[in-house]
Amino acid sequence: CQPVPKPESRVEVCDLSPCPPRWKVTPAGPCSSSCGLGLAVQLVTCVQILHGQEVLQEEHLCPAAEKPLTSVPCVIRTCSYEWSFSEWSECSTSCGNGIQTRQDFCLSSLTHKAVNPLFCRRFPKAVVVRGCSAGPCPELGGTLSPGAGLQPVTPATHLTAAAAATERRHKELDVPLSAGPREQTKPGGGEEMLAKRSFLCVCGSLFLNATGTINMTGVESRDCTVAIGRPLREEISVTILESSLNCTAGEVLLFSGRMMWRTGCRKLPLSLINSRTNTLIVKQRVVLPGNGVILQYNSRTATKKYYQDCDQQLFGPQGEIVNPVQLPEERQEVVCRTFITVAPRQRISIRALSTDLGPEANQTHFNYILVRDVSTMKTVVFRGKQQFLWQSTGSQAEIEFHE
Repeated sequence: CQPVPKPESRVEVCDLSPCPPRWKVTPAGPCSSSCGLGLAVQLVTCVQILHGQEVLQEEHLCPAAEKPLTSVPCVIRTCSYEWSFSEWSECSTSCGNGIQTRQDFCLSSLTHKAVNPLFCRRFPKAVVVRGCSAGPCPELGGTLSPGAGLQPVTPATHLTAAAAATERRHKELDVPLSAGPREQTKPGGGEEMLAKRSFLCVCGSLFLNATGTINMTGVESRDCTVAIGRPLREEISVTILESSLNCTAGEVLLFSGRMMWRTGCRKLPLSLINSRTNTLIVKQRVVLPGNGVILQYNSRTATKKYYQDCDQQLFGPQGEIVNPVQLPEERQEVVCRTFITVAPRQRISIRALSTDLGPEANQTHFNYILVRDVSTMKTVVFRGKQQFLWQSTGSQAEIEFHE
């Protein structure tokens, strides 16, 4: 263009009106997951250019329909671990409604072998219990004996029903509910056999009377555990009447409750232990045959309130739990709990068979259930309408119904 004259450079103002506000997106933050699909949060603001400067404006000035997402999907790498499951088991019943279960395990996608479940703790896990139906049950033709069917233990009758069952079981063995030092023999012969029966009955028993004497001497088992249970609003006190424990050999007596823990061997006679709640577990560990303790327990009204008004106590051997236990108009900011205590030789299974919110679903405020194994203090949470089967490792469990 050298032969052609070059025009002069000119700058003209083409539009004096400011640009309209627009959305501004800052770079996304870190991904929420170290592997697999996650979310990254990004900052979205409304800005406008005024006199060459970017000025922050209120969000309503920017077009709402064009606002970018504040969270965007992200994937850093493919996960190396994932949940895997076994096949579903057969239906638990041969007829009627039951449940199916399956085992879950954490699988390495590289080696295709099971690894510690901690590697999969960040990944969602599918349900391991589901309902099933094996068809209608045939009508029974009168072959059941009276009382053969299992009856649920309602909150109003659970204590008396469990106590009656325990009393019947002891009557069949012809021994008292709480065997004291003078109650282990029966006039007229058979003293040795009766004493042996009473020793076998004491270990692993649950005592529900308001007061009683428990003889734990001469038991054949090295570890002998008994439990004492009373209704809520009561507490239990135990007095050691006699003790032949050999402390130097490592023999010991352990007391445990929801709010206390105590061990001892020396100076046990006439010592007083207070459970501070309505249940108490006593465990005796002996080395030498014949050693043990004789204790007497009593119950009384608790000096301090350790429970909520909507709490319940169940002693088994079976029962039904229906929640919420409060009417909607009585709803308060409390956690309703159900305490379950069975004989130390037994374990607890909890099945969630139905979650029916009904037509007044907005008045049913509980949205997850927490189950705690008291012996290990391990807690499991079940949410929504999930059916589940939970089993304890000890003889005590707590259920909390949370909002």
